[in-house]
Amino acid sequence: MSHSTYNTFWGHAQVELNDLLLHEVPAQPPRPERDRVVFFQRLATLYVRYVQIFRQLEECYDQMVHPQKRRVIREVLDGVMGRVLELKNEMVEKEFSEYHYMDDVVQDLKLTPEDIEIPIPRYFISERSKVLQDRGKMLSKILNRMEVVEKPKSVGLRALNLEEAIKIIQVSERARQGRLRAKFMTEIQRDEERQGRAKDRDLGAGAIDIAAVRIQKIWKGYIQRKKTRKEREEEMIFLGMALDQSHTQPYPAKAAALANQSYRRAKQKEHEEDYQKSIVTITKKLREVEGPDMRETMKDQIRQWFIECHDATGSFPDYPDEEDGGSSLIFAEKTPQQLIEELAAKEEEDANKKPKGKEEKKEKGKKEKGKAGEEEEEPGLKMLPSGFLSDLEVAHKTFAEVWQNRSESKNFSQRHEAELIKEEKRKEIEVEVRLQVDELMRQELANWKLAVDKDKGGKAKGNAKKKKGSKSGKKKKKDKDLTADRTVESLYQELVEQGLLKQADPVKLKEYVGDYSYLGTTLRQTDIEPMPSLSDVRQIMTLYAVLPLGSQVVHEKSPLVKAILLAGPAGVGKRMLVHAVCQETGANLFDLSPLNLAGKYPGKNGLALMLHMVFKVARLMQPSVVWIGDAEKMFYKKVPKEEKELDPKRLKKDLPKILKSIKGEDRVLVVGTTRDPLSADLKSLCKVYNKIVLIPRPDYASRYVMWRQLIRKCGGEVTRALDLSSLAKISDGYTQGHMVQVLHRILTERRVQQLAKRPLTAAEFVAPLAKIDPVFQDEEEALKSWYAKTPLGKKRAKAASGKEGEEEAPTKGGKDTKKKGKK
Repeated sequence: MSHSTYNTFWGHAQVELNDLLLHEVPAQPPRPERDRVVFFQRLATLYVRYVQIFRQLEECYDQMVHPQKRRVIREVLDGVMGRVLELKNEMVEKEFSEYHYMDDVVQDLKLTPEDIEIPIPRYFISERSKVLQDRGKMLSKILNRMEVVEKPKSVGLRALNLEEAIKIIQVSERARQGRLRAKFMTEIQRDEERQGRAKDRDLGAGAIDIAAVRIQKIWKGYIQRKKTRKEREEEMIFLGMALDQSHTQPYPAKAAALANQSYRRAKQKEHEEDYQKSIVTITKKLREVEGPDMRETMKDQIRQWFIECHDATGSFPDYPDEEDGGSSLIFAEKTPQQLIEELAAKEEEDANKKPKGKEEKKEKGKKEKGKAGEEEEEPGLKMLPSGFLSDLEVAHKTFAEVWQNRSESKNFSQRHEAELIKEEKRKEIEVEVRLQVDELMRQELANWKLAVDKDKGGKAKGNAKKKKGSKSGKKKKKDKDLTADRTVESLYQELVEQGLLKQADPVKLKEYVGDYSYLGTTLRQTDIEPMPSLSDVRQIMTLYAVLPLGSQVVHEKSPLVKAILLAGPAGVGKRMLVHAVCQETGANLFDLSPLNLAGKYPGKNGLALMLHMVFKVARLMQPSVVWIGDAEKMFYKKVPKEEKELDPKRLKKDLPKILKSIKGEDRVLVVGTTRDPLSADLKSLCKVYNKIVLIPRPDYASRYVMWRQLIRKCGGEVTRALDLSSLAKISDGYTQGHMVQVLHRILTERRVQQLAKRPLTAAEFVAPLAKIDPVFQDEEEALKSWYAKTPLGKKRAKAASGKEGEEEAPTKGGKDTKKKGKK
């Protein structure tokens, strides 16, 4: 597509965003909504519309060539991402569920499920490609070095003992005898066939005619069936219900579009380099040409201000401090008297900043109670305050003022605008010059005071004392750095050698296949809680893990998610999701699973050192994912005898303390996976993991899509002979892991070679599936009942039973509810 096309996309996205901002930031605050269903419907509509804008902006940012436009789009894109996360968090709090079903909203807005699929911004990887390549090279070097060291330790060829040698000879001899027997039987069959042919030659002419008719009948039937099948395929292709075999290769138009996209990305880099060079050149030129004029103008203005103040008050003013803005206060178009009053008011405020007494606190408490009483007058649901709406308003204002009506008829190649660089850099140079001028003019003012107002020298000293006093304050104790004398590279190498830092498997989140849940809203309206689809699980991982880890701005301002627990039966893809998150964001993968920690860094000091190293490297080389496999073992109610030596509960006390130290600027995520959460202490588990995601076995729609993709991935072909619908039906209860096991057994190299003559059928899958135990209904119900006991599950159950409103009423009173909670 062309430059104008992406400019149009950007314009449409900004228009839609403007409508949403007018709706979200009205002139008068809207009244609280009492109906929870209506309020959730409003949230869901906003969420879907923001996701659509997100998709358009992500495409524009990936393909735009103009470097200055891309910076504006990036600001809006990060803001929209953050707003989507805020709306998701609010929907969870209002509906008491991690999974939301918006098929009714999608239908009302005339959209498809693909339109509300949350994209993963490609700049997460592309803008950090060099860092990721260097890190990958370092990791591969360490792993190769470890292999070289371990190779001599491998045991070589050993001599066979007598029994093993006899067994090998016996197997070889039996195989030889079997081959001879098979050859002998083949010769006997050939002799029998020759004798039968000799007998057939003695038959009469009638028998030959009957045989000819039978052959003709079979042949004509075969030809007619083939002809009918071909006509049916042509009809299906004509109706658009099947794809022509000639179109299995990518379309020429699609190939050209992909080539155009890669070309545009190359142009992006070229224009960005040119832009950076121009910034340096223009800044240097402005500093040399306009800098001296700025300096002299500022000096003249400040001197004029000194004279006006002296004429008005009879004395020279105090020069504003850098913290107050320095000489920028002088240029704010205010009279000398107003500036003096403002400075005096600020000094009074600083002097009044003292610890407040009990009386003030009591008064504040009364005011807060009064406010609470006012809020009680209008009960209902309100939108939570947003940290991204102000950023979106500023970015949209920039678009409207600078880019919306800008003529670019002469900028066909979409290179940078030099005038915009000058406007931006003039402000920076003005700030630099102002700081230099402030230092010179402070000295000049001091000289004027010495010459004219010699008696006022003591006041300056008093001011200096005040400044010194203001600097003194309590210093917070910093945690000891146990590895202060070591480099990050050495810590990284040690963690790799100890097996605590691993290379993520090359999987993408889109490979976690699953279809959309089309009846979720309908089932909830009939008081039936639907099981989420795998598409919902993929969306949750994108929202809670990928987007915050990929963008620093989004992570700092969006609702903080420190730890996620993925619970579900074996084989549903929990481990795959962890590795996919690392691949999509370029994150490091640390493995703190109990089995992986067995025998490493023993003792209390060793454990403290290990956790310090892991989280230090995780912070310094962020983003990072800390994976804890079999997370239930850390919180065992009772440790099994066979696992006591492994000490699976080593991290139980220290991990919550470290999670508290993770802040908004630390892009570090702890992900736990468990297949048996019932064996863990639920209270301790929920304290560590603030988000618990239940992953179910795949439903019919997901199994149908999954069989098709897995068969093709394993080298098979999906033809009309394979009834995918029946296969998806009979595989109910089986997970993705089970499906992969079955396909590895069926699609051997020999079977793949036979596919041209003997295509796959659903009957071939029955026997391998029967040998594997599926996820039984009892196991799934046990997981559901366990999830119902989690904090969010309890809230959902209370809301469904109608008790949620009863419990909310007393909480507004304040003290009584707290006492009840403590009991």
